Amino acid sequence: MFGCVAVQVEAEELPNLVVLMSDDAGYADFGFQPLVADDYRSLTPRIDSIAKQGCRLSNAYMSGAVCSPSRAGFMTGRYQQRFGHDNNIPPGYMKGGLPLTETFMAKRLGDLGYKTGLIGKWHLGYPEDYQPNQRGFDYFYGCLQGSRKYFPIENVSPHRVFLENTTPTEEAGYITDRIGDGACRFIEANKSNPFFLFVSFTATHGPLDVKEEHLKKLANMKPNKRKKNAGLMVSLDENVGKILDQLDVLGLTEKTLVVFTNDNGGQTQSGANNHPLRGRKGQLWEGGVRVPMAIQWPGHIPAGSVFEEPVISLDLFPTFLAAAGKAPDAAWNLDGINLLDCLCGKAEALPERDLYWRRQGSAGSIAIRHGDWKMIHQRKLAGAQPELYHLQNDPSEAVDLAAENPEIVAQLSEKVTAWEAELSEPIWGPLKRRK
Repeated sequence: MFGCVAVQVEAEELPNLVVLMSDDAGYADFGFQPLVADDYRSLTPRIDSIAKQGCRLSNAYMSGAVCSPSRAGFMTGRYQQRFGHDNNIPPGYMKGGLPLTETFMAKRLGDLGYKTGLIGKWHLGYPEDYQPNQRGFDYFYGCLQGSRKYFPIENVSPHRVFLENTTPTEEAGYITDRIGDGACRFIEANKSNPFFLFVSFTATHGPLDVKEEHLKKLANMKPNKRKKNAGLMVSLDENVGKILDQLDVLGLTEKTLVVFTNDNGGQTQSGANNHPLRGRKGQLWEGGVRVPMAIQWPGHIPAGSVFEEPVISLDLFPTFLAAAGKAPDAAWNLDGINLLDCLCGKAEALPERDLYWRRQGSAGSIAIRHGDWKMIHQRKLAGAQPELYHLQNDPSEAVDLAAENPEIVAQLSEKVTAWEAELSEPIWGPLKRRK
């Protein structure tokens, strides 16, 4: 098991844990990113404040390239391919969801005394046994489906209506605002308890439903799809600001570890910008799995710091446990490691390890990052061979070095084969349309 043994923390000293996750946003579309796109440079001041008051993680990844798998890995701290969650759950699929054999971090944190809440998007199962309240969340306010319109819907489907726990709510208000307001209500209700809050925004996932006031503010931005994407981003930043302000007003900022990240690579087809990365959501190029990430915990994580080593969303679960003074049970078989000592300046480097990705099972694409080397093999393409890139020198994955380094390709192929032998085939096959 990787990671350091955590210091014990008294129950009344347990820090609050908040994850703010955007959806399909671009790698270059946040002001705290060093290569932020010029047209988005000033659109995210509240999100940027998390990096300013804490740490920017410059080589952060999700374990999946699309919405549901990335959440499955984050929620369990395990590679989702281990339990057949390579692909998105098909819309309306009522035979299951994320397997009931897996335990969510919300359940583990609840066992430590945390009140647990999920606000926003779920996308991990539709039948009742697979819904948030059955998977460790004390409170749920959001929709079960992976996306929906931002404005109220007439005759809304059961999977897209906003639920409060299991009760449908009235269709009223803009969805990003409803998520931000719901998060603030949860914080207010649990201000006297340690809490774990996952705020799962649908922005900037399509459809590109933007408030008129934001379209006017962005009137000069071109092209129109980029302008609408930016409008969704403005609403996202406003609501992140609401949540940060609520923590501040209640005197909880110093007691709260806050993470901001995105669920997968940016969806360029909806106006996102992933510069300088290659690819987009749904692909295993850097543009499909590398994400913006920032973490603040005043008094613990130095303000304005940058962490350069590769990290993955699976690391958040053991890191949260460490913040609570706990170490994971070996029987949980977590794949992530505790980042806290490095983020707080108490350790110089993480243990050496490799990061892996797979899409669509053993016949689909697979990738590995080993130090600065990344190998990707698009096995579904006839005649495709493994490709090799040096990310430190070539973050855009523009120059394939496989032919020049056959020994590295052989080494990484052997590692991938060993990892894949531990996995299950997908429960759901490749989808015809992305959700």
